[in-house]
Amino acid sequence: MDGQLGASFFCSRDFEDRSNLHFIFPTLAVQLARRYTEFRSIFVPLVQSDPGIASESLYNQMNKLIVQPLTKSDISTVIIIDALDECKDEEPVSAILFVLAQFVSQIPKVKFFLTGRPEQRIQEGFRLPLLAQATGVFILHEVEPGLVNSDIRWFLKHSFLEITNRRNGLDGWPTEEQLDFLCERAGGLFIYAVATIKFIDNRRDNPRKRLDFLRQSPESSAHEGKAKLRTNTTLDSLYMTILQEAFGDDDPRIDSRIRSILGVVILATNPLSPSTIAAFLNFDTEDVFPLLSPFHSLLILQQDVNHPIRPFHKSFPDFLVDPTRCINPRFHISPPDHHSELVIGCLELMNRTLERNMFKFSDGSVNDEGLWMRAEGNIDQALRYACESWYKHLVDANTALIHTVKITSALHQFLEQKFLFWLEVLSILGTLRGAVDALEVARKWLEVCRDYIWKIS
Repeated sequence: MDGQLGASFFCSRDFEDRSNLHFIFPTLAVQLARRYTEFRSIFVPLVQSDPGIASESLYNQMNKLIVQPLTKSDISTVIIIDALDECKDEEPVSAILFVLAQFVSQIPKVKFFLTGRPEQRIQEGFRLPLLAQATGVFILHEVEPGLVNSDIRWFLKHSFLEITNRRNGLDGWPTEEQLDFLCERAGGLFIYAVATIKFIDNRRDNPRKRLDFLRQSPESSAHEGKAKLRTNTTLDSLYMTILQEAFGDDDPRIDSRIRSILGVVILATNPLSPSTIAAFLNFDTEDVFPLLSPFHSLLILQQDVNHPIRPFHKSFPDFLVDPTRCINPRFHISPPDHHSELVIGCLELMNRTLERNMFKFSDGSVNDEGLWMRAEGNIDQALRYACESWYKHLVDANTALIHTVKITSALHQFLEQKFLFWLEVLSILGTLRGAVDALEVARKWLEVCRDYIWKIS
């Protein structure tokens, strides 16, 4: 594929615009237009004559934005759609694969390279007759183990060499025996090797000691008398070891604060910065980063308090929320509890800060694109997230009495005192359609919890 890559889309459930199927074809089309002059000469007039294409069905999107320009320009190229399983798709057969099946024969000079976990809808998609005859399936876990282990060993040696070049006193380290140990413990998982390197390469500690610490930790162990790990033992044991080190001494107050922050990091609809997380949890901004810094091998962290924090790999959030894998209650994240924290944080933030004419526009201002662009830089990111996403956390919030009373109280104040100001913000930001979904979610929540309303009215 050297020099042949024309466009790519990397799906991620951590970002709303990268988990939405309807953003895939428009994004690919724009990239192709930038890459190929012939494609651009067809694509631009087409969009100018029909600017609403991006909001049409997936079938129409691919036909008009991808197939027609490619067919007319006769381009030979490669298109990548990575981690398709990360996109939201309610269809029994992958919607993207179903559409590709309709058109793949019309653009024979174009090769699509798709990756994803073998979920049922994706497997069914590749079984479609029109697609099955035009595709080949490459299953990673069926690759010869020796080849995988060789690549992991090369990665480890290269990474350790970089560490020894940056640090003093590491001559002759690691030994071949230590490399053998790490390769065996990785069990063919690159994410294990990557997390291991990130854990060892800690600027505040001696790499030798951290490698020895990993070697001394059992591959599958019982923690505080709990049952042994039953699944994914290779990766789970590494995560458990790193968490044990990161949490440090057993301090219920600190543990609770760390879990609250981790809950926001892994459950927010979009990655949030330390300053935004602090706003929702009512923490001081300068307290968030120190609590997260020991997790540098599991999270993507920057020194900038306004830079979003993301898990390094999706297997870490999956581990934290699964009580059969994350068996130590010190580390386990209960989604209903933390969604409750998030919705309460969002509602309380809106109740504190929303007011009439948040953007200080003059009377008679027209709500057009220019108004929206001026507003973009004038709203706090935490408040914007709260306005656009509070109800998404309400859907999965805990319905236990203690949570319900807090949520319903904050929701009652929001609807009574801040509702119109909230609509005004959504209108300026161009996301007013979300208000319909939010009100439907709130209605259902209040119906379920109506027995508690009188207690707080």
